[in-house]
Amino acid sequence: MSSINNRFKVNFWGVRGSIPCPGATTVRYGGNTPCVEMQVGGERLIFDGGTGLRLLGQSLLSQMPIEARIFFTHSHWDHIQGFPFFTPAFIPGNCFHLYGAVSPNGATIKQRHNDQMLHPNFPVPLQIMQADLKFYDLKIGETIAVNQDVSIETAKLNHPGEAVGYRVNWRGISVAYVTDTEHFPGKLDPNVLQLATEADVLIIDAAYTDEEYYSETSPKVGWGHSTWQEAVKMAKAAKVKQLVIFHHDPMHNDDFLDRLAEEVKEAFPNSILAQEGKSLELFPKDGNPEASGMSAAEVSA
Repeated sequence: MSSINNRFKVNFWGVRGSIPCPGATTVRYGGNTPCVEMQVGGERLIFDGGTGLRLLGQSLLSQMPIEARIFFTHSHWDHIQGFPFFTPAFIPGNCFHLYGAVSPNGATIKQRHNDQMLHPNFPVPLQIMQADLKFYDLKIGETIAVNQDVSIETAKLNHPGEAVGYRVNWRGISVAYVTDTEHFPGKLDPNVLQLATEADVLIIDAAYTDEEYYSETSPKVGWGHSTWQEAVKMAKAAKVKQLVIFHHDPMHNDDFLDRLAEEVKEAFPNSILAQEGKSLELFPKDGNPEASGMSAAEVSA
């Protein structure tokens, strides 16, 4: 196994959208809401703090002290509800840098986390967390230089209340994390296209099928999410190397997602559906020519 400084590993800790849905019919793909960890160039980057963040936190307890950067797409509950249960944030000696855009009503990411943990929503306040929490207000469209080799691009997504998409770049490798976003009928979203262009991996919101989205009885137009068919269109136009379908609807059980995975793969062969507890690993060509590329594997502790 290569050094953590010489690889790009993507771990999926939560892949559902809207609401956690644990149960016997969601075991294979998982029921936790969004949380994706990227270990890249010696940095630990975490995207979104849904209930999957609690699982990630438990795995980090054996590795303390921890320093990590957490990037929030937005503050709808399914993307922040795991943060109050993120155990490492309660432990002195750990340090977390938290990033998020100011909401249209002017609330900062710090204010929104504070509000989530106020009575009557939660029994203890944000201030009880003893780790060093540093909050940063993102300007959508800026590029963040994490270190000499790692940079993160940002772009606005089409979602009620706004959301931020991210693209992580490192030594010629790029992974785009694009959720929550709704496609524009008849045309590609230029912001998503910018983030996705020639990415090695595109992780993208595709909560619905076209049939669900345009349903005559219960359409999903305007709900802020896209379809797998639109995700395939974007992946082809952007010439991405691997497509990862993400933010699964809570009504889609394992058998449904198995069938959907086959349809997606037929339309875009190098594609997978995100699964909780799985990972992708990428290697720079200049660092390990024989192993360059990516492979799916179980997340290791």
